[in-house]
Amino acid sequence: MSKYAVVRITGKQYKVEEGQEILVDKLIDPKKISAEVLLVADGEKVSVGKPVLKNEVKLKVVTDLEKGEKLEIYKFKAKSRYKRHTGFRAQYTRLLVEKIS
Repeated sequence: MSKYAVVRITGKQYKVEEGQEILVDKLIDPKKISAEVLLVADGEKVSVGKPVLKNEVKLKVVTDLEKGEKLEIYKFKAKSRYKRHTGFRAQYTRLLVEKIS
């Protein structure tokens, strides 16, 4: 079993491993990435924070802005001639997990 960690970035939790790329919600300032480490597992050894650990997860920005899949929203009401069509694409930042210490 490999080494992994659970981190909190911008209020959401992600399970990460070294060398993995993850998509997180668009960061306001990508130069200042702060990840709170909640859990670190290395084989059989598991450390759980109360609420956070002092361990570090080193992250690097791969792409600052990446758009997600387009969602199409349709609204329709029968017999009243009401139709509406809109779309939405979420914005993400792609991060590379360099090291879990």
